[in-house]
Amino acid sequence: MKLILIAGALALIFSLFGTPALIKALARRGYGQFIRDDGPSSHHTKRGTPTMGGIIIIFAALAAYLLAHLVMQSSISVSAILIFGLVIALGLVGFLDDYIKVSRQNSAGISARQKILGQVFFAAAFGYLGIHFPDKDGLTPISLQLSTVRDTSISLGVILVVIWVAFMVTATSNGVNLTDGLDGLATGASVMTFLAFVLIGVWEFGQSCAVVTTTNCYNVRDPLDLAVLAASFAGACTGFLWWNASPAKIFMGDTGSLALGGALAGLAASLRVELLLIPLGGLFVIITLSVALQVLYFKATGGKRLFKMAPLQHHFELLGWGEVTIVLRFWIIAGLSVALGLGLFYTQWVAS
Repeated sequence: MKLILIAGALALIFSLFGTPALIKALARRGYGQFIRDDGPSSHHTKRGTPTMGGIIIIFAALAAYLLAHLVMQSSISVSAILIFGLVIALGLVGFLDDYIKVSRQNSAGISARQKILGQVFFAAAFGYLGIHFPDKDGLTPISLQLSTVRDTSISLGVILVVIWVAFMVTATSNGVNLTDGLDGLATGASVMTFLAFVLIGVWEFGQSCAVVTTTNCYNVRDPLDLAVLAASFAGACTGFLWWNASPAKIFMGDTGSLALGGALAGLAASLRVELLLIPLGGLFVIITLSVALQVLYFKATGGKRLFKMAPLQHHFELLGWGEVTIVLRFWIIAGLSVALGLGLFYTQWVAS
């Protein structure tokens, strides 16, 4: 438990005090956000706000995780190493997209196809590596079984696991990316979801089959260290939120949103709660569905729109809602979604 608290606190400190330095560095180089002309007119005042803030989130989480283990003289788990590898890889994809946008001063970074291919490639590599590196009990970071709120009896096999993990990571990283359209929205929702993974990791450790002998124990590799990892990301996002809340002094950019989505999906896969990610990340799911529905409705009706604008948060902006009001109400939805997910997780344990 000390390790979790130390990692979370260090990440918060690194992010809270490191973000202003990054803001100054990005501003000196003119790395400001480009705002699309077809977006809400209120966003035009945000033009030039430093972006690529995901750099500090990734750095703070990684540095805090490593330093906490150094302080406590604790070993680093393979599961955490693989997730950090995924986070850094997706962060690089997002950084490339952000860098091209700010250097060319337009909204066209790398193409959508190139971005998806990069996400799928690194996600598939994570999925493949995750089914290797068994511990002394034979547990690998990622199971070959499909998991809901725990592993089920449904065996997917190597190929299907890699495909499933690639889909899950790509969908989640794009979901966070679509949510990151208002000041602090995606950051605050991510904090709540990471905190849920902290609780899940601690619970799975306490009810591990290596510790208890009940029939509903958990066979998960490194659950406590994954809780430490989740705490690091929660702390890093919280410190960043101080500067990212309205009016934002910095945006996380694709660098941050793709990386955070990868971290959330990686934790869900490693903690054996893959389908539980749907309620835990309910806000990300709702916003992603709004985009899908908008496209489908547009094509089915020959050009009519279901929403005034997608993603969903911009629809409410065009209805006249204030940005802070939208963010706060969407945070409430995110909190309720996390509560639902944790309730399902605990209910399944009680029922079994």
